[in-house]
Amino acid sequence: MTYRVCFVCTGNICRSPMAEIVFRARVAEAGLDELVEVDSAGTGGWHEGDGADPRTVAVLEDNGYAGGHTARQFRSSWFSHLDLVIALDSGHLGALRRLAPTEQDAEKVRLLRSYDPAAGDDDDLDVPDPYYGGMDGFEECLEMVEAASVGLLAAVREDVEGQAA
Repeated sequence: MTYRVCFVCTGNICRSPMAEIVFRARVAEAGLDELVEVDSAGTGGWHEGDGADPRTVAVLEDNGYAGGHTARQFRSSWFSHLDLVIALDSGHLGALRRLAPTEQDAEKVRLLRSYDPAAGDDDDLDVPDPYYGGMDGFEECLEMVEAASVGLLAAVREDVEGQAA
């Protein structure tokens, strides 16, 4: 049985594709790529059909990540086939939970940085939107995504092993 994770930000061209590509690499490194499917989407459809922001691509490539991307908008109907929906900020978290057709679906939505133990109990677990800034914002975004991916991978591994048992 395939475990499905979808990362969601606003336009699906900066944060969520970065998280998708980084997490897919972590899943492959862990040998779980046959069991875990990773993708991403946006809460809005403004960029549907576009590739990732060139700054996202540059930061990923500079750090050894590869992968193509085409933006799309998250659909309520997807909840039925997803195991985990990862929001990149609290605005996305609220929007996705409101979009969820059932309480069980709403419980699938989590903030990415909630998986980063170094983020602590900080009230602000948002990954800041780098779109209107410079390259340093994209680099900071990557650091946050990589840090949270360790804990997320551990949680997903536990869920996958639980499904296999």
